Amino acid sequence: MSKGNRKSVLILIVIAALAVAGISFVQNKPLIIDVMPLHENVTVEVYGLGSVEAKTISRIGFEVGAALVELDADYGDSVKEGSVLAQLHSAEQQAKTMRAAAAVEAAEARLKKAQTTIPKLKAILDFHRISNQRAKVLLPRGSIGEEEAEQKQLNEEVATAEVEIARNDVALAKAELAEAQSQYELEKTLLDHHVLKAPYDALVVERRKELGTVISAGDPVFTLVDPRTVWVLGYIDEARAGGILVGQSVRVRLRSLPHKEFDGKVTRIDIESDRVSEERRVYVSCSDCPKDFYLGEQAEIFIHTATLEQPLLVPETAVEQFDGTGGDIWVIQKNRLHRISVVFGHKTLDGHLEITGGIDADAAIVATHLPGLRENRRVIIKKER
Repeated sequence: MSKGNRKSVLILIVIAALAVAGISFVQNKPLIIDVMPLHENVTVEVYGLGSVEAKTISRIGFEVGAALVELDADYGDSVKEGSVLAQLHSAEQQAKTMRAAAAVEAAEARLKKAQTTIPKLKAILDFHRISNQRAKVLLPRGSIGEEEAEQKQLNEEVATAEVEIARNDVALAKAELAEAQSQYELEKTLLDHHVLKAPYDALVVERRKELGTVISAGDPVFTLVDPRTVWVLGYIDEARAGGILVGQSVRVRLRSLPHKEFDGKVTRIDIESDRVSEERRVYVSCSDCPKDFYLGEQAEIFIHTATLEQPLLVPETAVEQFDGTGGDIWVIQKNRLHRISVVFGHKTLDGHLEITGGIDADAAIVATHLPGLRENRRVIIKKER
């Protein structure tokens, strides 16, 4: 090898050595790392998206069919319980009710007539009973004949039968009266079904029929809502719903008022979740929401499930192999990096996870997942906890 070639090889070796040294220096120089600060009184909330609904909402109509002849309420009206909302054509049913009422009067008259005959027949029976008893005393003495005594006995038996027949007539008249009264109540009830009344204090959400419309039994005429039962229905991811309890405080935000928040509380949690979306239905009552409400309006809810006094938090983006309950994070101990497996508890809305196990008290939690993280690598903490 000539002197020139040896010089070129030497230069290449020096360059390679310098490159290796440079790479080694870059890879092994201490990383500047941000660590998680201490936190106090961290609020844990669960987010849900839903809509304004009402617990009591009714689509009401008549139990019979006929033509609408009167409408006494319209959209937006406030109605009191028992107030008349609409009426159907009822001339035919009114006639049937009057006929049934007349039948009741006739039955009452027949009963009264049957009852008045009983005292008279009982008086006759008493007379024949006394005569028969006297005849039984006089017959052995020979004061009367046997034929006359038999007649007196027959008279008492006939009078007894007549009283029993009169009593049966009274019973029959009572039964006929009861039947007539039942028929009258039936016809009167059917007549009442031609009048539609508010079942509770309500707000009219919709009027579905107009005057002159011939409707069938069960056709909805009005949609009513009880304003006192308006609430927000929110859908919560089942993975986040475990800590939700009835009575927890809630922040409510309406789409029409995005810059305002209202106070509420969890009123009901449905036993059955949505099998398709895998969400739990949570109902929230609102104490200071606007008086004017709009059913179906989109609403957001933030349910306060816990307050963490001094939690150890780590961003979910800094977790490796996260499985919902645990994962791996990087920590710093004695200025060196270590990868550990930890257990998580609550999750905050801003994407931080509470560490509940698997970490030493002197470990600083790496806040950001950076390139170059390696077991036992030296680090410089940029920001102390």
